[in-house]
Amino acid sequence: MNSLVEENYLKALFHLSGNGRGEVNVKDLSKSLNIKMPTVNSMMKKLAEKELVIYETYKPLRLTEQGILRAALIVRKHRLTEMFLVEKMGFGWEQVHDIAEQIEHIKSPLFFDKMDELLNYPTIDPHGSPIPDKEGNFESVSYKFLNEFVIDDEVELCAVTKTTEDFLKFLNSKNIHLGDKICIENIEEFDQSMTVKFLKDNRVEVFSLEVTSRLLVK
Repeated sequence: MNSLVEENYLKALFHLSGNGRGEVNVKDLSKSLNIKMPTVNSMMKKLAEKELVIYETYKPLRLTEQGILRAALIVRKHRLTEMFLVEKMGFGWEQVHDIAEQIEHIKSPLFFDKMDELLNYPTIDPHGSPIPDKEGNFESVSYKFLNEFVIDDEVELCAVTKTTEDFLKFLNSKNIHLGDKICIENIEEFDQSMTVKFLKDNRVEVFSLEVTSRLLVK
């Protein structure tokens, strides 16, 4: 079996299951990877034979402890690469995902350990997601989405989700960065659009629900 394909399945299961700890429906995995259900089921049987996935017909999937570790180490390589591309090579955070998708399949742990060292052992990637360590462990975070807060709350932007290139370019155009502190000034009852003030420069922006449901804050 193509190890690249196997790694992509494990990584998708890891993300869909909440970092490996929950269950995933085959239908959701199929949709996430844009692969037909029979093909996904066939692959799950193979991963179950390798003791990476718990697979039973008509039941949700679960990663085994070994599967979680394998997946976490793939995620580690991806997120370290994204950080390296931004911090050492000057790429924008909207440019790094596709490159990291290719580099994450390099087998050499030494390559990524050196990358980790050069970056001074970061714990988050450019989008605020945690970077697993060499043992697959990572810091758990308890952020909430911006749309869960109310008027007069002051929050700090810590991470972004659904990080499409278009969305990250939109944030760039608004000069929005991780670490920005924000005060919520108004929330429209009709469409839940939110007026916020950036405390660094008192700039006011209006965000749609689509935006506030992608921004993770504390």
